[in-house]
Amino acid sequence: MARRSVSIDEKIARQKETVAKAKDKYEAALDELKTLMDKKRDMEGKELLNAFINSEKSLDEILAFMNGKNGDHE
Repeated sequence: MARRSVSIDEKIARQKETVAKAKDKYEAALDELKTLMDKKRDMEGKELLNAFINSEKSLDEILAFMNGKNGDHE
């Protein structure tokens, strides 16, 4: 059987398709990562809000602590 020679233009076209598919897959994975990170941030926000609601500390005390201005030196 004789092998048909593949032209450089055909190789380029195939490689463009491969790259386009890889790019689509990468972008889908990136979107999924962003979605998961957003969900995590939302969950952490809810957890922080619940901790604040259940805390005996004032908002000013909590904000001072979070900004590194904790007056307690243990």
